Amino acid sequence: MTQKLITPESLEGRLLFAVPKKGRLLQASLNLLEGADIQFKRENRLDIALVKNLPIALVFLPAADIPTFVGEGRVDLGITGYDQVQEHDAGVRALARARRMSNDFSNSESPSTGKPHGCETVLDLGFGACKLQVQVPAKGEYKEGRDLIGKNIGTSFVHLTHEYFARLEAEQEGITDPVELQNRKLRTKIIELSGSVEAACALGVADGIVDLVESGETMKAAGLKAIDTVIETSAILIKSKAPSNPALVDLIASRINGVITAQKFVLCQYNVPREKLAAAVKITPGKRAPTVTSLDEEGWVAVSAMVEKKRIATVMDELVQVGAQDVLVLDIHNTR
Repeated sequence: MTQKLITPESLEGRLLFAVPKKGRLLQASLNLLEGADIQFKRENRLDIALVKNLPIALVFLPAADIPTFVGEGRVDLGITGYDQVQEHDAGVRALARARRMSNDFSNSESPSTGKPHGCETVLDLGFGACKLQVQVPAKGEYKEGRDLIGKNIGTSFVHLTHEYFARLEAEQEGITDPVELQNRKLRTKIIELSGSVEAACALGVADGIVDLVESGETMKAAGLKAIDTVIETSAILIKSKAPSNPALVDLIASRINGVITAQKFVLCQYNVPREKLAAAVKITPGKRAPTVTSLDEEGWVAVSAMVEKKRIATVMDELVQVGAQDVLVLDIHNTR
């Protein structure tokens, strides 16, 4: 069977939605798209997939590149890490400083697309939580970030790391003048690494590293410990400042927000004597208010309320203690 080619013409009229092509955010992103009923089939070796039920094309990109494509208006919407957006923004600030120093004053629009630069955060997606941390050999002499000033630092987050050590160096030297801060040269050497950052210290490439830490197991296995946190991060939904179809962006955001809410909550249903209703409602106030319905049995009511999934066991215990019966817990697949 001949594979159908994706052509520029087939993308016309479609909102472009960037998704991580691999890594820790990929599967959770795909699950989110499925829950939002964004139907597509990704052909082998193709990084673009046309959505069947909406005028959308999914573009699979490295998570680190998505803020650039969204920020330049090349794609309308994207899922990436907050850390990647911050690294991109730090890079933009570094470029702006370099241009000011060379008296190159450019406008805020992309010369290639004519759209405003930058991206906006739409939603925190609630997965992929981790920390960008400064790490050093566990048995070494370094105790805090300022101990690494003037040393070699390995990282794939070059711009955030530069800003972190620039701040530490300025504090150490007592520099507060903005012009002097912009013009000073960093004493700490930032070494850009694209992978296996945690091996840099053991191989003698760096004295410390700045890298993402999720569970901490990889860090410990590499003989490292964290001495400071640069930023905390999780997956976010971002959009261009000038999306091609704002109404469709809002629709997708609403669907995804519904999926996220459904993942956090369950529907709790139970029967309770009307005289105990006030006590029961305090336990299950719901997102706005519980639904209360009279039963055929006199003096009893049925209650339905959304409850945080992580609290449901305790909530059920408390409901039984106040006299609730027939307590049921139902999964929620989506909500608005």
